[in-house]
Amino acid sequence: MNIVLLSGGSGKRLWPLSNDVRSKQFIKIFKTEDGEYESMVQRVYRQIKTVDADATVTIATSKTQVSAIHNQLGEDVGISVEPCRRDTFPAIALATAYLHDVQGLGLEESVVVCPVDPYVNDDYFEALKALGEQAAKGEANLVLMGIEPTYPSEKYGYIIPKALTGTEAQAGATDLTAGTVDPVDPLAGAESASTAVVSLVDTFKEKPDAETAKAYIAQGALWNGGVFAYKLKYVLDKAHELIDFTDYADLFDKYGTLTKISFDYAVVEKEPEIQVMRFAGEWKDLGTWNTLTEAMDEPTIGDAVLNGACDNVNVVNELNVPIVCMGLADVIVSASPEGILVSDREQSSYIKPIVDRIEQQIMFAEKSWGSFRVIDVGENSLTIKVTLNPGHRMNYHSHQRRDEIWNVISGEGSVIVDGMEQPVKAGDVVTMQAGCRHTVSAVTELKLIEVQLGEEISVYDKQKFELEA
Repeated sequence: MNIVLLSGGSGKRLWPLSNDVRSKQFIKIFKTEDGEYESMVQRVYRQIKTVDADATVTIATSKTQVSAIHNQLGEDVGISVEPCRRDTFPAIALATAYLHDVQGLGLEESVVVCPVDPYVNDDYFEALKALGEQAAKGEANLVLMGIEPTYPSEKYGYIIPKALTGTEAQAGATDLTAGTVDPVDPLAGAESASTAVVSLVDTFKEKPDAETAKAYIAQGALWNGGVFAYKLKYVLDKAHELIDFTDYADLFDKYGTLTKISFDYAVVEKEPEIQVMRFAGEWKDLGTWNTLTEAMDEPTIGDAVLNGACDNVNVVNELNVPIVCMGLADVIVSASPEGILVSDREQSSYIKPIVDRIEQQIMFAEKSWGSFRVIDVGENSLTIKVTLNPGHRMNYHSHQRRDEIWNVISGEGSVIVDGMEQPVKAGDVVTMQAGCRHTVSAVTELKLIEVQLGEEISVYDKQKFELEA
């Protein structure tokens, strides 16, 4: 299975745990069997590999998310980096060119595209595998996954399949293990990907009001979950039709000039040969605090205490201080270095316009080598706690407008300052003047306090260098 995961978004609906570099898919909120926590992207990647250990996974994402992806998934996962945000059609075109020109995927190979953040079980990925197999048959140019509606939602677009002919319906009924084809809903009855009836698509409908959604569902409509499969050649040809480029490298260089347009508008709604396959398993879009906390295995994560008078309360605490809740009902509390949210459960869905008005420095971020957390912001200083993962190191770099001091508080590693290497351990202090080239690497998990001193401290004041062997 060749699968492209679309990983975008700024994560403002899940503030304060998310920010411009830490979107919702990187928040570790799902408890695993060993008692640890994993994020959406870790959960989805694990599920894909459980269903198909040989699956080729490529994540289409912005450059701000690359470090977090490597931190959580390792270095082996493929990444198609978008130089800037240009919506889903340019992102998918770039990822498809990446698969062909960089990964060497053949033009007749099928590719499955889906969001990186659905809350689903393994049967979803079994269905994705079947979707790719259906696309490989070449009966249609696109094969969509239609999500069986559980209520008349106003949040999703709808796919309305064509009614099956008598012959097709009989054939479908023969393939199904769970019953016959419903004359109102030609896709009803399919309980697994291997037995699903595939139908041609009649039309697409935009997000409706509730009453219109009921009418769509009565016609056998399915939610459009943004999942589809195609042969690589099809999308690559479409990309060349709509964009003037030669290959992946050329498309990457021109990416900033491309028109922002979704894949639905650019391709799907103009394609006459589309099939849809029903998915009737569990599927949730965890896009708000309300829906995310519904998927939590326990009411609290982190240092939190709820007294017996609390009802339907969830707390997610990333701070090193306790949170105590007493006598609350239908409330969500979330705390991180970015801020603290206390919200009525229903009102939490309307947080984005408020967060849009907040301007603040990023206080926590995951990097490919580990993570950092801002401890203190002064007028001419910045104090950060840095954690390096074993076997990793920072880029070799310098700053022109600030000095730095590293205080090692735990672990073992080594530093290189202007080409001179020396080992470090807990208690050691390393100073770097402005303009000095430096890096640090970890033998074991290495934690240090970094103090930055200067009149103009900026993330843009950084120059990277190659480290000589």
